[in-house]
Amino acid sequence: MRADDETSRAASLLDALDPDAAPVDDPRALRRIGLALRDIEAAEGELRSSVAAARDEGYSWAAIGMVLGTTRQAAQSRFGTPANR
Repeated sequence: MRADDETSRAASLLDALDPDAAPVDDPRALRRIGLALRDIEAAEGELRSSVAAARDEGYSWAAIGMVLGTTRQAAQSRFGTPANR
């Protein structure tokens, strides 16, 4: 199940909670976790897209690694496709 689906499902479950019967006084803290997870996945997608765009524009793995604060090898291992690793 995708994180967006999980977040939506969690939000629906939280909306259905009976405040008088629920062990949590306020589900906002749990909802924040779901929203943070969604934001992380969106940021990861943007990062992957940005790295792919930089590669398409001819930037080296060394330059990309420098921006990421890692080595060329680590950047290439994380973001490269099998064909361009």
